[in-house]
Amino acid sequence: MRQNNRPVEQIRSLKVTPHFLPYSEGSCLIEYGKTKIICSVSVEERLPKWLQGQDQGWLTAEYSMLPRSTHTRIRRDKANNSGRSQEISRLIARSLRAAVDLKQLKDISIILDCDVLQADGGTRTASITGGWIALNLACDFLLKQGKIKQNPIIKQVAALSVGLMPEGIYSDLNYEEDSTCWADLNLVMTHEKEVIEIQGTAEKQSFSLGTLNSMIEQSWVGFEELFELQKKYTHELTHELGIK
Repeated sequence: MRQNNRPVEQIRSLKVTPHFLPYSEGSCLIEYGKTKIICSVSVEERLPKWLQGQDQGWLTAEYSMLPRSTHTRIRRDKANNSGRSQEISRLIARSLRAAVDLKQLKDISIILDCDVLQADGGTRTASITGGWIALNLACDFLLKQGKIKQNPIIKQVAALSVGLMPEGIYSDLNYEEDSTCWADLNLVMTHEKEVIEIQGTAEKQSFSLGTLNSMIEQSWVGFEELFELQKKYTHELTHELGIK
């Protein structure tokens, strides 16, 4: 049994506050336990030069941590420009582009900002799950404004961490668990149980293919809860996708 008697397959308490930023085309505050992240979408009616004339839109992301989102202060320039932040930014963007038909966003760029207010493990996974909600709210705004003709969202996408501990497999690691686990995975999946990305590392010892499969299978219990959470805040849009 884990901290707070949480079963190994259970994810932390979830909370979403939609439309958290009034000036953003789509935003939310997402909370995975003590991890708190603002996900906000900005829309620009222009494309990067390398995409102009290709009859599609674009989606990119930027991830950053506030200086005191962690136990010790992160220098602001380091938080914004570190290799870790850039790697996570690319992961978030790749994951959410898998959810979108970019041709429906012709000549539109979507920029998703994920700002960590408080970090207790799972910041990249929470950014992806919350980013999908913010993206849907932004697409709803674009539809109502007549900027796009069709909802470009084609799949639900969420993310979750899974760790191998001496006691077994834990889903949705907090900071303490993440820093002591033998191995950990960051999984990005669709509501149809398709894998978008697996980031896995043996921190203290290697693990078998059978254990890897068990970690992925156990994660699905948490993913189902994440997808239900997303649908709660994007009911009309997910209904259009045929997601029940």
